[in-house]
Amino acid sequence: MFPRARSAAVPRVLITDNLSPAGLEKLEAAGGIEVVVKSGLTPEQLREELKSADGIIIRSGTKLTPAALEGQTRLKAVARAGVGVDNIDLPAATKAGVVVMNTPSGNTVSTAEQALALMFALSRNTAPAAQSMNEGKWDRKKYTGTQLAGKTIGVVGLGRIGQAVARRCVALEMDVIGYDPFLSSDRAKELGVELVRDVDQLVPRVDYLTVHTPLTDETRGLINAERMKAMKKGVRLINCARGGIIDEAALAAALRDGTVGGAALDVFVEEPPPADSPLHGCPNLLMTPHLGASTEEAQELVALEAAEIMSNFLKTGEIRHAVNMVPVSGSEMAEVRPYLDLGYRLGVLLSQITGSAGVNGVKLAFRGDAAKKKTSLVAGAFAAGLLADAVEDVNLVNAAAVARDRGITIEETKSESAGDFSTSVSATLTTDAGEHVVAGTLFGSGYLRLIRLDGFHLDAFLDGILLIYRHRDVPGLIGFIGNLMGEEGTNIADMSLGRSQDEPGGDSVAVLHLDQCPSDAAMQQIADHPEVTGVRVVRLPGRGEALPGVLAKAD
Repeated sequence: MFPRARSAAVPRVLITDNLSPAGLEKLEAAGGIEVVVKSGLTPEQLREELKSADGIIIRSGTKLTPAALEGQTRLKAVARAGVGVDNIDLPAATKAGVVVMNTPSGNTVSTAEQALALMFALSRNTAPAAQSMNEGKWDRKKYTGTQLAGKTIGVVGLGRIGQAVARRCVALEMDVIGYDPFLSSDRAKELGVELVRDVDQLVPRVDYLTVHTPLTDETRGLINAERMKAMKKGVRLINCARGGIIDEAALAAALRDGTVGGAALDVFVEEPPPADSPLHGCPNLLMTPHLGASTEEAQELVALEAAEIMSNFLKTGEIRHAVNMVPVSGSEMAEVRPYLDLGYRLGVLLSQITGSAGVNGVKLAFRGDAAKKKTSLVAGAFAAGLLADAVEDVNLVNAAAVARDRGITIEETKSESAGDFSTSVSATLTTDAGEHVVAGTLFGSGYLRLIRLDGFHLDAFLDGILLIYRHRDVPGLIGFIGNLMGEEGTNIADMSLGRSQDEPGGDSVAVLHLDQCPSDAAMQQIADHPEVTGVRVVRLPGRGEALPGVLAKAD
């Protein structure tokens, strides 16, 4: 919902990688979506195709770089058919206001099974033994292995896949130690996993170690030379997650000097590994070409899930498995959408009231029913409205990041106890010139009202053209402005007055809801009136107007 040119009536979804036919069929069966399949695009062709796409579904082959995403004013969403999003530049996508969603559950079992398959193969020397047989040899003693039962395995990362691996290792009668900073102790007990909060507590104790984390600045090189030296001699390492979590150069050295007894890699820093990779020729190293999700079942499941999250996003605004913003279900979106509209309008109002005064920070307060919603979404909507006139293509996805880049802090407070209204959102904006406060509420499901403007309480429309003037509350001023608007042919649809104290003659503010915008000459006459201390016109979206952007109301 926010400043971004609205797409054509029928949203267009571009698919640039090989997707299971089941996923294509599901997307087409959703109806009301144009599906375009174009694979093998050059970076230039991809950039051009994205200009006419509302969404794109990709696998690992397509690279969404900053160059590809820059200036994409129509694109709203990316669905990655798979877990890893390292082929998507997330900062660039966020800056472009594009929500990125993945499909974390579709390949869970297949990837977990691949990790176990590699662990079995390492333990029983399956690959070299098979190669020996193909060469006509019979080397039973050379390939004596070790059983898994009774051994200790460390599972680094206990998300969906890590938990699936842990459960299977428990069933194999292995002792499982797990590291994950976000897994609860109770959940670890349910899994039969001994939980540690530091990787360095885990590595000296394990016979096997498998990693199942995303690749981030924190996890790149997580299993490095120092940690390999701290492990038991002959430990076996497995990586079916992302290349680079285990330091490849350090691993190659540890395999060659016998510190590490064996390793199995399904993923690599560069895929395929280059000819000069230190991994080539390493003893006791089993490598497979990124087969973790390469099962018929996984490919179909991730395709179906990608098709579903994309169609639900375009039809209901649901944001599922988002990696660059808070997820929100279709039902939650329906409930929060009026608050997004309210937050956006309050942001626009403050932006136009403050003019060119430098913004330093914002405090948002949610009371009553508003405090029960996903307030971070409303905060993003407010930021989008506040920055709408200053930043091109700002929307719900990128507004918070754009605000941070400009040094604008946004703080939230919540209270479920209702004040004078059953629900309200207020914003206190600090600028170089001072402080401004606005607050709004909802009546019913779609009536947005302004209930506070700085120190004044009132009840005004929060849509269309608002003439706001501050004045001393004396007789004759309302008549003067009414006559002036009449001479202009400008109709006053509604009026609300707020007084600083409940007596005449004091400071007051009036908000006139107009059907037409007054002329500059009329504005000057109002400003020149001796009882007027300030006047401004604010232009807000009309009531019920479908605001353009990433969360525009589904048609």
